[in-house]
Amino acid sequence: MTFRLNGEERTIGTWPARRMLTLLREDLGLTGTKRSCEIGRCGACMVLLDGEPVNSCLLSAYQCSGADLVTIEGLQGERAGRVKAAFLQEGGFQCGYCTPGMVISVSSLLEHNPCPSRLETEEALAGNICRCTGYGSIFRAVCRASEGQGEMPPAE
Repeated sequence: MTFRLNGEERTIGTWPARRMLTLLREDLGLTGTKRSCEIGRCGACMVLLDGEPVNSCLLSAYQCSGADLVTIEGLQGERAGRVKAAFLQEGGFQCGYCTPGMVISVSSLLEHNPCPSRLETEEALAGNICRCTGYGSIFRAVCRASEGQGEMPPAE
């Protein structure tokens, strides 16, 4: 199977139905993508597949053939840097386990919508669960990282 991983073309031999989460963590050593629920409900294993956030626990290797896959380790650029910095500045994490998936989702959101509303942010993060922070600091981080840089209005 040949695909682009974090900007580099990779060719690997693997079972077509092998989950990308397992392939990333165990075969390629990219442990920033977290294993948690393994049923696509928590978002800890979020990656970008052709620019869109997906749960790698639900993704089979064959689905990535010819695709562009980005993990938290490969997430780069000015916008991604702003998202990471905003999470640090706003304390958008506590234990940190969900943070890679959150950063992937927020980076994708801001790539498509540089100044999202509170509702748009809630929708973009609907696939990510954080059991520690209560989400207030995460929403402040999104606001800080967005081009608006102001206070995010309440949901409508």
